Amino acid sequence: KIIRVIGDYDVDGICASYILKKGLSVCGANVDIVIPHRIKDGYGINEQLIQDAFEDGIDMIVTCDNGIAAFSQIEYAMSLGMTCIVTDHHEVPYEMVEGGKQYILPPADAVIDPKQEDCPYPYKNICGAVVAWKVVNKLWEQINVSEEEKHEILEFAGIATVCDVMELLDENRIIVKEALKSMSHSANLGLRSLIRVHDLNPANLSAYHIGFVLGPCFNATGRLDTAARTIELLECKSEREGILAAAELKRLNESRKEMTEKGVEEAILKIQEEELEKDYIMVVYLPDCHESLAGIIAGRLREKYYKPVLVLTKAEDCVKGSGRSIETYHMYEELNKCKELLLKFGGHKLAAGLSLEEKNIELFREMLNENCTLTEEDMEEKVLIDVPMPMSYVTEDFLKELELLEPFGTG
Repeated sequence: KIIRVIGDYDVDGICASYILKKGLSVCGANVDIVIPHRIKDGYGINEQLIQDAFEDGIDMIVTCDNGIAAFSQIEYAMSLGMTCIVTDHHEVPYEMVEGGKQYILPPADAVIDPKQEDCPYPYKNICGAVVAWKVVNKLWEQINVSEEEKHEILEFAGIATVCDVMELLDENRIIVKEALKSMSHSANLGLRSLIRVHDLNPANLSAYHIGFVLGPCFNATGRLDTAARTIELLECKSEREGILAAAELKRLNESRKEMTEKGVEEAILKIQEEELEKDYIMVVYLPDCHESLAGIIAGRLREKYYKPVLVLTKAEDCVKGSGRSIETYHMYEELNKCKELLLKFGGHKLAAGLSLEEKNIELFREMLNENCTLTEEDMEEKVLIDVPMPMSYVTEDFLKELELLEPFGTG
C-alpha cells in the first residue's frame, strides 16, 4: 500500500509535504511526494495527477496546502476507489444562496481545515504546514517518537509560518520562536547546508533570515525549476550532497531575483503607458513575463502604489495571474464576484491566483473596478507607530530588551 502526498510549489506546500512524508514514514507507511509543476500543472491537485496516482497503484492521497477547492478532482479520485484526505488552510469555496453563503466541501474521507464553518479549532490563522504538523503530532501520539524528530518537523512548520506571511500571534508566535531555537542545531542536513552556503550563524537566526534568505531559495525551485529540488535537499543523506544541493538552490534564487527586477521595470512602464494608476484595482498584463514571477511582481507593485494589484501573464492555453492585496480589500471575495469570467481561481484575503481567457482581460479589469467599494481613505498606507520615542532612549540595554520580544513579523 502506498500513500501519495500531493502538495504545492511554494514554501508552505513544500514544508507541509515534507512534514507529512516524514510523519507518515516514521509510522511505518510507504509514502511518496508529488508536487504539481507550477507551469505544467498549475496550482493544486488536478485530474492528471489523480490518473497518475491511480496508474502508480496509489491507495491513498493526502493533500496539503491545497485541496479545499478541488471538489471535482477529489470526487474523481474517490470514484477510482482511492482514499482521500484533504489537509489545507485556505478559504472554503462557497456559493451565494438565499439566506447567505453555502459552503462547498470536497467529498473526501476526511477534510482538515480550520477555516471550515463548523471547525471548533480556536486559532484559524495557521498555514498549511502547521495543519500538516498538527496531523502528524496526533499520529505520533500513538507511537514512541524521538524528541529530535519532533523538533525537526517543528522547524519546517516555523519556516512555513513566516514564509506564508501568517500573523506572528497566538500559537504562530510560539511555533516560530521554538523553530528558530531548534534550527540553531538542526538535525536536517539539507537545512544545515542551506544555512551554511549563505554564511549565516545558526545561533543568530531570526524570522528575517527565514523570510528573506532561506525561504526564497525554497520558492525559487518551484518558480524556475521543480519544487522536488527542495525536497531532495531536505532528504539528503550526506554533507557533500547537502552542500551541492544548497548551492544550486542559492544559484536559482539569484537568477530569480534578476528576472524579477526586469519584470518590475516592465510593469511600471506599462502602468505609465496605459495610465493604470487611475484604477483602484490595478490589472497589469505582461504576456512575456515568466508566469511564476507574477506574484512577486504584484507584491512589489502593491508596495509601490499601495493598491491591490493583479499581474497576468500568457500561459500555454490561457492567461494566468497572481494578485497581492491591501488590508482593506479581500481579494478572494472580490474575485468570487467575477467568477463567471474566470477559468479557475483560489486564495485568501491578501493573495490569490487565477486563470482566464485573454479576450476577457479588459472586461475583468472593468468588472473588478466597478465592483470596488474602496475609498480614498482605504488607499492610504497606514504607518503604525506604537510608541513615539526620543532617540536618546535607544541604548544598548534597550536593544537587548527588544531582542527578547522577537520574533518580529506580520501582526
